[in-house]
Amino acid sequence: QVQLVESGGGLVQAGGSLRLSCVASGITVRQKAMGWYRQAPGKQRELVAGVGRFGSTNYADSVKGRFTISKNVAENTVYLQMNSLKSEDTAVYYCNDQSGTYAWGQGTQVTVSS
Repeated sequence: QVQLVESGGGLVQAGGSLRLSCVASGITVRQKAMGWYRQAPGKQRELVAGVGRFGSTNYADSVKGRFTISKNVAENTVYLQMNSLKSEDTAVYYCNDQSGTYAWGQGTQVTVSS
């Protein structure tokens, strides 16, 4: 059974930083193209950052240059470093593979105050 457990969210002022973590069980992140998604109130879930099997990364234009995705294969964990946060980054953040294959976790709330 696959479990994805996100953590690290919180309330932060605009311009601040947060680091999100996603601990995976039942899959090996080394073998997967993983991604971080977010869903703001009233909006669809969107992929904001992805890391491929061999470490290549891709980002939505809205977060490029501010967010960094990485994965630690020893810890079977995917991270999202978020810098220069803006109010429009406020959302619930989730991880999954880049196809959204697995059951969604509970997510972690990020709230950016302006």
